[in-house]
Amino acid sequence: MPSDLAKKKAAKKKEAAKARQRPRKGHEENGDAVTEPQAAEEKNEANGRETTEVDLLTKELEDFEMKKAAARAVTGVLASHPNSTDVHIINLSLTFHGQELLSDTKLELNSGRRYGLIGLNGIGKSMLLSAIGKREVPIPEHIDIYHLTREMPPSDKTPLQCVMEVDTERAMLEREAERLAHEDAECEKLMELYERLEELDADKAEMRASRILHGLGFTPAMQRKKLKDFSGGWRMRVALARALFIRPFMLLLDEPTNHLDLDACVWLEEELKTFKRILVLVSHSQDFLNGVCTNIIHMHNKKLKYYTGNYDQYVKTRLELEENQMKRFHWEQDQIAHMKNYIARFGHGSAKLARQAQSKEKTLQKMMASGLTERVVSDKTLSFYFPPCGKIPPPVIMVQNVSFKYTKDGPCIYNNLEFGIDLDTRVALVGPNGAGKSTLLKLLTGEVWCQVELGCF
Repeated sequence: MPSDLAKKKAAKKKEAAKARQRPRKGHEENGDAVTEPQAAEEKNEANGRETTEVDLLTKELEDFEMKKAAARAVTGVLASHPNSTDVHIINLSLTFHGQELLSDTKLELNSGRRYGLIGLNGIGKSMLLSAIGKREVPIPEHIDIYHLTREMPPSDKTPLQCVMEVDTERAMLEREAERLAHEDAECEKLMELYERLEELDADKAEMRASRILHGLGFTPAMQRKKLKDFSGGWRMRVALARALFIRPFMLLLDEPTNHLDLDACVWLEEELKTFKRILVLVSHSQDFLNGVCTNIIHMHNKKLKYYTGNYDQYVKTRLELEENQMKRFHWEQDQIAHMKNYIARFGHGSAKLARQAQSKEKTLQKMMASGLTERVVSDKTLSFYFPPCGKIPPPVIMVQNVSFKYTKDGPCIYNNLEFGIDLDTRVALVGPNGAGKSTLLKLLTGEVWCQVELGCF
């Protein structure tokens, strides 16, 4: 039971939330934090804008997601309390186009835990996240979910405006807080809702949004550029910034580091370390999983297996469990072979030996009925083979005095480059997004030609 001080604090937060709600009611009903004239102007611009190729592509992606959802079948039973902050689902099954991805397993997501969902490619990790994100599994309504699926669509809004738009979440949170206050004024979820309403305070929102964008690589000038002027990778960063700004109770991230450079990856890892609710992420970066995750969910053989600790701890624990499983498997097989041999030799012998053979036969039947340990099945592995190219005298590639611009008036991407590459050279090309890494590779392969100053390759 909460103390009197906790009750007073909850009542104070509730009154503050109602006070904030009254002056902002008109704006929240419109679902936007901007003024009414601005909202009307943006609406007129949107209605008058012609359909572009990007709009058509976005619609195609939405239709594709709807078709995937229609082909997906999910069943499960909520085993946790409806007002609990943890999610426990039993008898979970997931099929896609009739193919069974999960069968009679359990999903356990506890508040304050950061889960890394791992498994072979094509096993159904993204499909499971989509099913959770679309609430096809029985998740209580008071647990809000944000599933990062794709980048923000191009628009005339700035990245800062796009992130600030999620301020409209306050209306939903306050309605949910009011509902819970009538049902159960002392539940844990109600206190968390009040804390989140404080986090979304308007005087701190812009500063926090700017900090998140800066951590993801946006300079102050970039934060005020139009979203349609950014590439898909940068618009994906804006979508990620929105997710971090919202701080949903359940955050689902599928390969969040795909469009990030090294500095942004390090920043995101440090940011997610402080996530105090439920985080489920899919990543192929072992370092990222080690730095962020407190638990690992292994999707294997149509089941979800749970491990405590980060990725390295998961590998160690799984190896130990599989070694013990194989020892148990070999012991059982030896026992079965010995008993079958004894039964075959002495089953029809003297009365004493026959009785012993019958006893061993009953023991064998009990072992078979109780279930035998399965042999460990190793994950599929891929091996790559690069045929030898023969000996080429150095240098294989020589770059001298190469400068490059895309246009005459554009910025100089490379100026007087000089380097050489031999057969035994192993190069890691790193740098921030937009620095010209892909451009350099295209220059070397001849996909792009030096238009301003031509050096020697």
